[in-house]
Amino acid sequence: MTTFLLRRLAGIALTLLVICAVTFTIFYLLPNDPAQAFCGKDCTPEHVAEVRQQMGLNKPLIVQFGNYVWEIFAGRTMGTGSYAVHCGFPCFGYSFQTGMPVWSMITDRLPISVSLAIGSAVLWLAMGLLAGVVSALRKNGWVDRVLMIGTIGAAAMPVYFTAMLLLYFFCAQLGLIPYPRYVNFTDDPVGWSQNMLLPWLTLALATAAMYARMTRSSVLETLSEPFVRTARAKGLRERRVVGRHGLRPALTPVVTMLGMDLGGLLAGAVITEQLYGLPGVGKLFADALHKSDQPVIMGVTLVASFFIVSSNLVVDVLYAWIDPRARLS
Repeated sequence: MTTFLLRRLAGIALTLLVICAVTFTIFYLLPNDPAQAFCGKDCTPEHVAEVRQQMGLNKPLIVQFGNYVWEIFAGRTMGTGSYAVHCGFPCFGYSFQTGMPVWSMITDRLPISVSLAIGSAVLWLAMGLLAGVVSALRKNGWVDRVLMIGTIGAAAMPVYFTAMLLLYFFCAQLGLIPYPRYVNFTDDPVGWSQNMLLPWLTLALATAAMYARMTRSSVLETLSEPFVRTARAKGLRERRVVGRHGLRPALTPVVTMLGMDLGGLLAGAVITEQLYGLPGVGKLFADALHKSDQPVIMGVTLVASFFIVSSNLVVDVLYAWIDPRARLS
């Protein structure tokens, strides 16, 4: 297990390095001048050239990339004299628009994206697994048909359309909850949960539909395996056969998809955060793209990549606990 973890950690480091290199090269090839963006529109050409030299933009691409990666871990100092500002580990630089450290901007918004991702994941797992198992146990019955038709309809609706429907019915027509606005959990836990409910449902409905269909097919496939027939032949109760011998191995593909979905959501759900005005990492990334704020885009890209590759590592470790066949292999 130790060797496996070390190999996967090395693979994660290499993957992040490749992603960083590709993203860095794309920004290098863009016509936008980082020195001009950092200095501002009113800077003279002489001042822009000075800023370009201070930022190391006059050096070859490979040298710039090496300095960028090194400065993430070792930090760097920008400016001179009384205007010098030190950026410590992890240093993704400073925003061209606000002048704030990129890492601080990400960590300030990360709890919002994490709460959105975890809350919606709990909902879509509960709804998707329940619908998938019930549908598999009632195969070809009216319950199975109703659930599968419902999942197809839910999966076909775009996120922005689902959000508009939820806002219309729950806020405008029924008035059950107020229009969402972000409230800190520490300030008002009840208000926080009320304002996060619709964003959670928006992400959960479409995703739960895919989990329900995958769970159904996986449970049906597992229940036809020889070891399940053997368990039934031994006289075990059907509930124990399904719960212990059928459901656990069937969760392997579900866990794989959960790792990918949750890893991506931890770095921000761009559309959902924009629709509900949640100041999360996804909204930060969208604003940075609109303003061509390259340090923020690079920082969010690396953080998102880290979450995705790390979630895959967690999924691989969970395989051995869920399915004994993976443990033996």
